[in-house]
Amino acid sequence: SQRCARNANSSLFSIGLISCHGIGRPLCQSAPCVTYVLNHGRYLCPEPAPNFSERTKDYARRVIRLYSALPKAAVAQVLGHQLLRSGTSVGANYREASRARSKPEFISKLGDSLKELGESEYWLELLFEEKVLPPSRLQPLLQETSELIALFVASIKTARSR
Repeated sequence: SQRCARNANSSLFSIGLISCHGIGRPLCQSAPCVTYVLNHGRYLCPEPAPNFSERTKDYARRVIRLYSALPKAAVAQVLGHQLLRSGTSVGANYREASRARSKPEFISKLGDSLKELGESEYWLELLFEEKVLPPSRLQPLLQETSELIALFVASIKTARSR
């Protein structure tokens, strides 16, 4: 297997589910692109960070901060609570996927994360359309949600094809 030039001497591996040329932020910032290897049923990348685990946890933290900034109006709190529930579930489901005992369980847990991302996108759209917060506050999280959805879709397709 090839390693990325920046990390050629490293023996550290982190779980990676997409190629460096995948949608959204790449897992590896250096050239040449990392070649993924299959090891014990998991796709490994010789680049130690960033990874899905960190990115989904960061996503949950951003959702928590957004929820904390919502007005106390009933509509904002109800929509925000739904977003808080779904947005913080993404990383938890991904963590379960990374500890899956089988390929079907792995794909199922990734699917659960994707489902929660879709729901989070829905609640964010409602908050945006109802002008609960300024668009400048919601747009970055909507963008991250879209990127994560694309990454999870690509990861599920890759896992199914292997």
